[in-house]
This record gives sequence, C-alpha cells and structure tokens, in this order.
Amino acid sequence: MTEVMPQSQPQPPTARREALHFALRNRKLVVGTVIVAVFLVAGLAGPLLFDHGPNDYVGPPMAAPSGKFWFGTTTFGQDVFAQFVYGLRSTFLVGVLGGVLAAVVGMVVGFVAGYRGGWVDELLNMLTNIVLVLPALVVLLIINAYLGVRSIGVQALFIGLTSWPWAARAIRAQTFSLRSREFVDLARLSGVRTPKIILREIAPNMSSYLFLTFILLFGSAILIAASLDFIGLGPTEGVSLGLMLNNAARWSALQLGLWWWFIPPGAGITAIVGALYVMNVGLDEVFNPKLREM
Repeated sequence: MTEVMPQSQPQPPTARREALHFALRNRKLVVGTVIVAVFLVAGLAGPLLFDHGPNDYVGPPMAAPSGKFWFGTTTFGQDVFAQFVYGLRSTFLVGVLGGVLAAVVGMVVGFVAGYRGGWVDELLNMLTNIVLVLPALVVLLIINAYLGVRSIGVQALFIGLTSWPWAARAIRAQTFSLRSREFVDLARLSGVRTPKIILREIAPNMSSYLFLTFILLFGSAILIAASLDFIGLGPTEGVSLGLMLNNAARWSALQLGLWWWFIPPGAGITAIVGALYVMNVGLDEVFNPKLREM
C-alpha cells in the first residue's frame, strides 16, 4: 500500500527558495512592502526626533510648511509633522490589535464550524450572521454613551469583535474542502484530537490563505479606525491620523486654506491601506503558481 504523505509537512527548501524568488520579482509585493515599511519606520522612529509632544504649542499659529516645521502648524501652533508621526504609531497599533483579534476570532469560528459541521456549524453560522448584520455604528454610539474615556485598546477591541465574520466564512469554506483529505482522515483514525488536527493538519495547509486574510483585516481595521476617529468616535486622548482629520475639519482647516493640516493624514491613510491591498495582490500571485509572473 502506497503511503500517503501528509500535506502539512514543512515545505522543502527548494519550494521556499522558489517562493522567495518570485516574491522578490513581484513588483506589487515589493512596492507595497516598501511603502508600508517606510510609514512603519516613520511611526516607530519619528517620535524620537522631537523634544516636544504632538499637541504642544511650539510655533506660530497657521504657519506654512518650512524648514523648521516640515508640515506647518495648526491654528493653535501645534507641529503637524509631529502629530503625523505620532499618529502613524497609533494607526498601526490599532490596525495590528484589531486585525489580530479579528483574525483569531475568525479562525477559531471558521475552523471549528468547517471541521465539525452539523449543529456546531449551524450554531456558529448563526452567530456569524448575527454579527454580520449587527449595526456596528449604532452599537458604538451606545457604548460611547456609557464610556467617559475611550482608548486605542477599546477601539481595537470593538473593531476586532465586529469585523471577523467574513474571514470566518472564508476559512470555514476552505476547511470544508480540507477535512475530507486523506491526511486528515489518517490523523483522525490515529486518534488525534480535533484541536491538534486543526492546528497540525488543516491550518498549515492554509497558511498562505490565512496570512492574506490577516493583511486584509489589518488594512480594514486601519480604515475603520480612521473613519471612527473622523466622526468623533475615536479615542478621547492621544493622536491618530483620523483624529488629525477630525481636528482639521472641526477647526475649518479647509476654509482657512491650511492644506498641510488635512492632506498629510489623508494621504497617509490612503497610502497605507492601498499599499496593503497591493501587497495582498502580490502575495496572491506568489502563493498561486497560476498567477505568478514568469
């Protein structure tokens, strides 16, 4: 009898080298990664360049960009560039926290529903549908009515607990197609428990798909957080790119011609989310041999 090798075995070095080869040649992946890396480094290292905080009054009001204030100042004399780099840090933080939480919940629900099936699948599918149609904005308004102080952690928690359903559905569908494979049946007949089968047999075969899902959740969390900040439902303390847009709109930056106040945060959000999408397309081409650019 021919022995069936489990597909969850680690990739041979040649396969990894081949994937790396196509990753380095994929322009979409390289460009997207470079853009995200530049903004990430700016968010991490940028605040170290300042001896003042992002909300300190350090210059003349409404000063245009100059050698001293690269992005100019606000109507209160705050350094817009300092707010921008501090805002990048907060934006990436809420994106990572919200994206990781949504990915974890989506994977747990999707794996369990897809592998177990039956009444477990029906119950989890019903929960997914409830969260999917839940009016998130209304729920957030109610929560804000009872929370005096909002933080990045609370915002990330809300985003993570409301943005996982589509990921759970996609993972559930992939798990359905894998649970009847020979290597899964072999593990089941060997007495391996369900959690180990999911972690050792099914999840490794979906590793590239799970990574792509996380990138989309990461970008979605950044976009949702920026939207909430812009309409005044973000953190009550600190600074983010969305809060910069909110303050610029509140204090009539557009009417006053202070383009340097609202263009950098808007361009930053667009560039980061767009670069993540381009990265996702590039990774899809790398992981899928049919889409690879020869």
